[in-house]
Amino acid sequence: MRLRCIQYENFRNHRLLTFEPGDGITLIHGPNGSGKTSILEGVHYCALTRGFVSATDSEYLRFSADYFSLDGSFFSDSFGEKASPTTVRIIYKKEREKQLIVNNSEVKPFSRHIGRIPCITFSPSEIVIVNGAPAERRRFIDNAISQTDRRYLDDLLAYRRVLHQRNALLAQLYAKMPVHSDMLSLWTENISRLAASIVYARMEFISNFSGQFCELYWQLSVAEKPSITYRSTLGKISINTSLEMLYQLFLARYEETEKQEIFRAQTMTGPHRDDLLFMLNEKEIKKYASQGQLRTFLIALKLAQHRFYSTTLGEKPLCLLDDIFSELDALRTADIFSILATCGQTLITSAEKRGPSTVTAISMESLNNIKPE
Repeated sequence: MRLRCIQYENFRNHRLLTFEPGDGITLIHGPNGSGKTSILEGVHYCALTRGFVSATDSEYLRFSADYFSLDGSFFSDSFGEKASPTTVRIIYKKEREKQLIVNNSEVKPFSRHIGRIPCITFSPSEIVIVNGAPAERRRFIDNAISQTDRRYLDDLLAYRRVLHQRNALLAQLYAKMPVHSDMLSLWTENISRLAASIVYARMEFISNFSGQFCELYWQLSVAEKPSITYRSTLGKISINTSLEMLYQLFLARYEETEKQEIFRAQTMTGPHRDDLLFMLNEKEIKKYASQGQLRTFLIALKLAQHRFYSTTLGEKPLCLLDDIFSELDALRTADIFSILATCGQTLITSAEKRGPSTVTAISMESLNNIKPE
């Protein structure tokens, strides 16, 4: 997948900006506050309908503006520029619902767009995937699978709805409110089916992903042994555990914990409470690793995600890498450039101009950009 052109209006500190990257690695360089990250976030909006920094749509409005718009034109590697582009328009106005228009047709819900323009990101704030709360790692794996598997995304959205309904019912039972006798078993069966499907897909993903991740980690000049393990609230489960067996395990667990769940008014078992265990030399990385090790682990995760998408989709995703080289030595920087040379279109931000001669370097000063206020 390649971005041909994107236009920004009133997005962050860009009043009007047109950006056209190269087909390979494009380095966007300039001082802090000049709008480098905003360029990547606009592309991410077109791909996934949101920015990759956790912020509400209103926070992307340029100061004093009451709307922003993004217009992107993308080409699939499978068809090339001879085929018609995929055009994406995002419009956000204060106190109105955001609009997503793809190939001149409005798309609702936004989840229908996920996977159309596959992309991966790196930003310093994403270090929480490695050393933060379990929710951050669940978000990582859900995003990774959702861009390649529509059924998984549908199951995930359905699971969240059923979880909300089941928790509401548990709260009613705790309060001893009148409830039909079959309601809890009905919601338990529904959530068990969805939970089994989600965990099965996650286990399959980890099985395929781990080898690619370890290979890339070792390419980053690191003589260490990384590993990724799926930690389920069901306890230790095998990669060979069937979908039906997972369903039966969830049913049995919910039956065992029914009284506790009613007392706590919450569902205690399921993919919403699972975690990924990241290890380095057989030690949990978030407890023992240095900042450099944490950052290298995250970079390897992201590069492995790119390889997973390329293998699964037959399409190289866009790479959006924000400030990836800070705190890295020259050797590791060279290793990353070497890997990225095989990754298709890559957009990188940096405070300094760097990289081999094959990199297309664009300074913020050279862009048709209004200086930040």
